[in-house]
Amino acid sequence: MSSDPVPYAPRNILITGAAGFIASHVTNRLIKNYPGYKIVALDKLDYCSNLKNLTPCRSSANFKFVKGDIASADLVNHLLIAEDIDTIMHFAAQTHVDNSFGNSFEFTTNNIYGTHVLLEACKVTKRIKRFIHVSTDEVYGETDMETDIGNPEASQLLPTNPYSATKAGAEMLVMAYHRSYGLPTITTRGNNVYGPNQYPEKLIPKFILLAMKGEQLPIHGNGSNVRSYLHCDDVAEAFDVILHKGVIGHVYNIGTKKERRVLDVAEDICKLFGLDAKKAINFVQDTFQ
Repeated sequence: MSSDPVPYAPRNILITGAAGFIASHVTNRLIKNYPGYKIVALDKLDYCSNLKNLTPCRSSANFKFVKGDIASADLVNHLLIAEDIDTIMHFAAQTHVDNSFGNSFEFTTNNIYGTHVLLEACKVTKRIKRFIHVSTDEVYGETDMETDIGNPEASQLLPTNPYSATKAGAEMLVMAYHRSYGLPTITTRGNNVYGPNQYPEKLIPKFILLAMKGEQLPIHGNGSNVRSYLHCDDVAEAFDVILHKGVIGHVYNIGTKKERRVLDVAEDICKLFGLDAKKAINFVQDTFQ
């Protein structure tokens, strides 16, 4: 990112999905560190979003919360013009993999159609200087610890579930709008994130809550799939850097080379709570294979 000689200085930022886990940490950081920026937080307050996540910035004069859906073209177009938005950080998405198997159309609507609405609004209003699209490393597909050599940004996308397929589809739209209309886009692909305020459907908080209650920790398959985990504060810092120094048209992995098997994570949590991992971990059949 050092190839960009002039750091970008946004004025008015629209953050979609701002009351969600990762986006709220990014929003709180930007409000704290950059009092000259105006932040417009857009969120429809779905089950995994919570206004309390934005408590640190609710009293700031440069913060505005708007309850609404990115799929509403009228709302999005109005906000871009009325709030004089020059930067979009697009976090809003359905992200729970298991849920995507049961209601994949909802994921298509939120993740692909919602992104398309935003992109079209940017094309029409012609005022966006940065569009940061937040994707996921899930678009690369599964990795195995014994054969994994990492996933550079130019790797082929091989999504393995409806969720990651919709995120890959959204990426293709972002790339198309960059190449067809010159929209100044940047895409990020992040590892698994953990930390305060995370909704308990995700692996680490889910396992911690089960361990606290003395219940078994379910693992699909044999637990050999590897994941990289990042703390939310580190991820918020990464988005801070990408916002100001990211190069238009580039894709950035936000991750670490420190990978852990799902089984390792479960065993570590058992150890923290003084549980016998052999008794506490329950291997269940992966119904999605």
